[in-house]
Parts: sequence; structure tokens; C-alpha cells
Amino acid sequence: MVRQIHSLPGLLAALLVSVMAVTGALLSLDPAIERAGAVVPPAGTVNVAALAEAAVAGHTEVDRIVRATSGSIIVYYFDGGRAAADVIDPVTGSVIAPFAPSGFTRIVTNLHRSLLLGDAGRATAGIGALAMVVLAVSGAALLAARLGGWHAILRPILRPVRGSAIQRLHTEIARFAVIGLLLSGLTGCYMSLTTFGFLSDGMALDAATPANVNGGARLPVGALQALQTVDIVDFRELTFPYANDLTDVYSLTTAQGISHIDAATGVTLTHEPHATARRIYEVVYSLHTGRGVWPLALVLGLAALMVPVLAGSGGLIWWRRRGALPKIRDNVGANVADTIILVGSQGNATWGVAATLHGALTQAGHKVHAAPMNRLAPSYARAKRMVIMTSTYGDGTAPASATHFLSRLNRQTSRVPVAVLGFGDRCFPRFCQFAEDVTAALADNDWPELLATRRIDRQSAQELTQWGADLGSALGHPLVLAHIPARPRTIPLELLERIDYGAEVQAPTAILRFRAPAARTPWSRLFGVRLPRFEVGDLVGILAPNSNLPRFYSLASSSSDGVLEICVRKQAGGVCSEFLHKLEPSSTVDAFIRPNPAFRPNHGKTPLILIGAGAGIGPLAGIIRHNRGLRPVHLYWGGRDPASDFLYEDELTNYLADSRLTRLKTAFSRVPGGSYVQERIAKDAAELRDLLRGGAQVMVCGGRDMARGVGSALGAVVEPLGIDLATLRSNGRYLEDVY
Repeated sequence: MVRQIHSLPGLLAALLVSVMAVTGALLSLDPAIERAGAVVPPAGTVNVAALAEAAVAGHTEVDRIVRATSGSIIVYYFDGGRAAADVIDPVTGSVIAPFAPSGFTRIVTNLHRSLLLGDAGRATAGIGALAMVVLAVSGAALLAARLGGWHAILRPILRPVRGSAIQRLHTEIARFAVIGLLLSGLTGCYMSLTTFGFLSDGMALDAATPANVNGGARLPVGALQALQTVDIVDFRELTFPYANDLTDVYSLTTAQGISHIDAATGVTLTHEPHATARRIYEVVYSLHTGRGVWPLALVLGLAALMVPVLAGSGGLIWWRRRGALPKIRDNVGANVADTIILVGSQGNATWGVAATLHGALTQAGHKVHAAPMNRLAPSYARAKRMVIMTSTYGDGTAPASATHFLSRLNRQTSRVPVAVLGFGDRCFPRFCQFAEDVTAALADNDWPELLATRRIDRQSAQELTQWGADLGSALGHPLVLAHIPARPRTIPLELLERIDYGAEVQAPTAILRFRAPAARTPWSRLFGVRLPRFEVGDLVGILAPNSNLPRFYSLASSSSDGVLEICVRKQAGGVCSEFLHKLEPSSTVDAFIRPNPAFRPNHGKTPLILIGAGAGIGPLAGIIRHNRGLRPVHLYWGGRDPASDFLYEDELTNYLADSRLTRLKTAFSRVPGGSYVQERIAKDAAELRDLLRGGAQVMVCGGRDMARGVGSALGAVVEPLGIDLATLRSNGRYLEDVY
């Protein structure tokens, strides 16, 4: 629901809010410019009488004196019948510069306040301010959910958020700008409400000229006692009496109210105090415009400049999300369906299987409704059964379309028989973990079971066919699922070179470096053929010949290196790894990039503890290669025999020499007195504990058995510190890339 609340106003009001934001950003420069040219005496040093006397001394016929919110003093006067204005020094009365408001600023101000459309434009601008509030509040709620709590919005960035490049850009910019935009929106709403009289600005009404005016010869303005008691800090405006009308009076506006002062006696004749609301108005006005608080104006202006970027990136995210949703034919409404299919998917692969199931059930005569798991309804009027099909994201968490499912489940009243089907890859340690979590939650809420939960490895056609037959048996009719996975969109990569290790210890491992293929068309020769953008630790999906199911490998390079580098161990029976180990230079593969921002070093100079074994050293070596800031990096790595499978040995030696690597600790298992990397960690417990006490981040890459052993060893290391790995993980200080 929050996402819909955020998206709809954003799409409808994008242009309006962007216009207001850009004009507001332009206006935010004015307070700083005005403050730079203003002479502002300290409180208690100049009173209004002295100020007026200095102004009169330098001007023939003064009409009024105004103190701007920046502190500048402006004198409006007549010179030979011509109206003019000067900015003056409040102490000496000398002219600093003629006061001539910029025509450009006037246009921008009117565009910002009313869109150049009068009262209708002012009302529209008020609606735009309200839209900004809605977007800021809903956006903050989405940020809190995405980053792991409200506190995470303001804390220093520990690691990039997950998602595509455009999603990460949108999130990080929103994280920077959300408070400023919320402040601008709230104060803009307040200003709009006061403009139309729904809220009072607290300004005292200037009463008519009092009747008890002395009417005698006027005192010099510097001798007026009522003006001598008003400090310049409280001063707002002084209007002079007409020269030819001795019954006219001075009108003084201060922070406290409006007074009429007898020009002949200098006494206050009347005083109309401002309401308390005036103080509130002045504070809100300063917060909205930054006038009088010029550093705030610049901050708000910078936040406002982010609005067009947020609008553009948000619109693109919405368009991509909308375009990525599968088009399922004959998808009936939720309230008339007898079968509900709910889908949890990160990259939409699970939707393909859901569409196959939907078609088979529809052909069998069922009325079927398919929707994301996040759209679980409180009830389904005619549903007789439910099928939940979900993948697992990262380390056992919910995929993007299922992040709110478990919280919604507690409000569900239609407890129909349910079958859960999990999708994943057995190479990952928490294979189909989210499907297991969903099954446990359904059992806790007393949902009847239609079929026992099944886990499908890499969308196995055989396993899907068997599950479909079992579901058909439960429904009382045959059901055939003939699912053919959609082939991902790929690019060709050409193998540049390979370095082989480990054959002597039965662990053949290759470092493979790919490049963009040579240009073959006039167009590609003209503009060049480049690698896609990627970072160390991102994933490359590679498709073996005659397969639509990718195998993912962690990247040991970034696109700035000019090559795509992976480290691959040959697995017995592994279709993709065997294919890669047979490649010769100039051979090509079909591949695509999947960002993996959850496995990146945090920012700053705190130490890194990198731990891996076997081919898991690939991304760790890439991280060290890019350690140009020379932060302390400690690498623990395990292999079998240094004579055969010491991966990246030459590179690591160079990194030690140029200080990109601080310390290297190896553990080889196939040598006399051999050990494993977790044993090396236990041996160095005291040193590691000191590093962790100083804020070090741990990154683990390799097989799941190794990761399990490392986790156990590190748990013992941190226990004396009063923390555990779960705490480090939640703070972004313990990251795993495990297969």
C-alpha cells in the first residue's frame, strides 16, 4: 500500500513538484547572496531612532525603512518625485548599493508561488507542496523498510542497498534529500494555508491614524523616544508621515506588533500586538525560504535539486516494474477465482512457472487468479485452494514481490488448503529458505495443507512435472506442467586468457578473463564494443550451450579493469563449469550481469578481514586490487597445496609489496601439518578480536561448508566482545557470498 501511495502522487505530480523544486532551488541562492552583502550590527548596538536618523541624513524624502530577513536595511525614498531605494549601512547611513530587485528573481518567485496563474496557481502550488509531503513521508517509510529501520536512514552508509543501478541511485538520493524535502513540503503547506486564510499569520492589523495626534512641529526622527527603545534586531519596518500633513504619524512594525508614534512628541499613541501565530509564521517563513538562515537555504536548495532526478529515476523504476510484470492471459479477478496463485520473485523468473501453472489450471476448467505475494488479500470470496510459488533472495530473505507477505498473513481470514513451491539453487547454503519460512508461518496460522512443500532446484523440468502431477492428483484430475524457462537476454563475451591451477590435487580451477568481442559491424567499429558496467562482487550469469538456466559466478574485476574476470572450479557433472573449463582463448560465451550490492566493502578506512577458500578468492582478490586508498586488508585463504593451487599467488605478492594487502594468512590442507582456514582464524583470535573491536568488516566468499566452519570460528572470536555474528550481519559488518 505504501508503494502505491508513493507512486501515484509521484507520477501525477512529477512535473508540478519538479517545477516548484527547481524554482525553489534557484531562490535558495538569494539568502546567501543577500547575507553576503548585508551589514548586520550586533544586538544592542543600534536602535531604530539612530538608524532612521542615519537614513534621513543621506536621503531627501524618506518614505519608509525596511529590515529584510537577511538583515539588510533598505531605504525607500523620493528624489525629485522619482521613487528609489538604497541598501544602506545601518550604523553610518552610507549607501552600500542601489536596491533593484532582479527581474529574473521576480519571475522565478512568482513561478514558484503561483505558477504565474494568480490565485489558481497559488492553490495549485499548495497542492504541489502537499504532494511533496506525501512523497517524502511515503518515501521515508519505503526507505526504512529497504534499509532495515528508521534509524538506518540517517546513519552513515555501511553498504550499498540492493537493487539495480537506477534503484540504488533513487534510494541514496532520497536518503540524502528526504528530510529537506519534508521540511520544504510541510512549511510550503503552511504558507499556502495562511495565504488563503485557513490559518492566521498572526499579523496585527494596522489601525487608522489615532485622533489624539499633537499636530505640532515635528521632532528630529533621532529624538523620538519610542524609536530609541526599539533595537534593530526587533525592527521590521518604519513608515514616515507625509511631509505636508502634521497630523500624520510614524507607523512602526516590530517583532511584537504595530505601533503609531506621534511625530511631535515621540510617544506611542497606539500599539496592536501580533498574535502568537506571528512568531510561528516568522519561524516557518525562515525555514521555508532560508531567509535569515542562509546555510539552511543552501541545504534545502540542494535537496530540491534532487527532485527532478528522483522524479525521473522513480518514473523509470515504475515503468520497468510495470513492463516486467508478466502478461498472464485469462487472469480472473481475486473475488471470483477458485484458485489463487501467489508469486514471490526477485527477477521475474518464477512468474514464468506461475504462468505455465495458470494456463494448465485454466485449461482444466479452473478460474485462476495470479498476483504477487505482497498483494495477499484479507479474504478471497470463492477460493478453494491457494498455491504459493516463491524464490529466495540472498541469504534466505524474501524476494522483492514478497517482502510484506508474512506481515499480511496475520490479517488473512480465508484459510484455504495451500501448497508451497520453493525455487532456488542447491549450490547456495539457504536453498529455498524463504519457502520454508512461509510454510512455517502458514502452519503457525493453522492453514490446511494441500500438498507438502516442495523445493525445485534451478527450475528443473523433471521436478516441476512431478510436482504438477502430484497437484493434479490432489485436485482429482490430470495436470501436466510443460514449462520451458525463458532465455535471459545475454551478451557475447570472448575469452581473452586463462590460468589453470589445481589439476595435481584433483581440484582443477581456472582464472578466466573475458573481454568484449571484436567489432564485426560498421556500427560497432564506429562506436566500439564495450563491456557492460559491473563491480567486483557482482555476479555474471553464464549459459552453457543448449541451456536456458544460467550459472552464476562472482566477479573478480570491475568494468574499469577492461576485462571480466571469474575464478571457476570444475565440478564433476557441472554442466556450466565443465563447459567453461573446455574453453580456449577467442571462444565466446553468452552471459549477463546481475548486480550484487549486498557484497561490497563498506566506505571508509576501517580494516577489512577477507576470508575465502578455493575459487572464493576471486572477488576477494578483486577487492584487494581496487584498494587504492590502502586501507588495512587482512586476507585469510585456504587451498590444498601451494605447489598446485595457490590461486593469485603472484598478484597477492605484489599487493603485499605495494600495501594494498596488509597481511596474508594461508592454510593448505594437503601438506604435512596441513590446516583449514577456520583453524587459522581460531589461532589468530586475539588479533582478529582487536580488529573487530576497531570496527573491521568481515567478508566471506566460498563454499557453504567452508562458510559454516568460518562462522563457527568467528562466533567464538567475537563472543568475548559481547556481540555475535547476527549483530555484525545486521550492521553490515559480516557479509557472505556463499555457493
